[in-house]
Amino acid sequence: MEEIQEVIVPEAVATLKNARISARKVKIVADLIRGKDAKEALAIVKFTPKAASEILEKLLKSAIANAENNHNMASNKLYIAEIYANQGPTMKRIRPAAKGSAVRIRKRTSHITIVLRERA
Repeated sequence: MEEIQEVIVPEAVATLKNARISARKVKIVADLIRGKDAKEALAIVKFTPKAASEILEKLLKSAIANAENNHNMASNKLYIAEIYANQGPTMKRIRPAAKGSAVRIRKRTSHITIVLRERA
């Protein structure tokens, strides 16, 4: 019988929980950089005029630092293997409306995760 060997691919992860921006807004920028090299992704995020790009830039730099310092990975070989933004807890607020009624305001949050791997 043949023995199947499992190859362990090192990966660096950076996660941001409870970011005060909706996941829907983050996904627009996340789709732009998915699968790209880390340096190229940083350049794209830096010049994208979206609210989420500032948050993603900081998180991407953190993921690159994690890869270099914790996993001894080469920064020039890194690429974004996975990036996703899931919905976090929603803060509910109330705003007074006409005729003594109230309207609910939903302040949405998101959990953002970036996974980096080395190209072969």
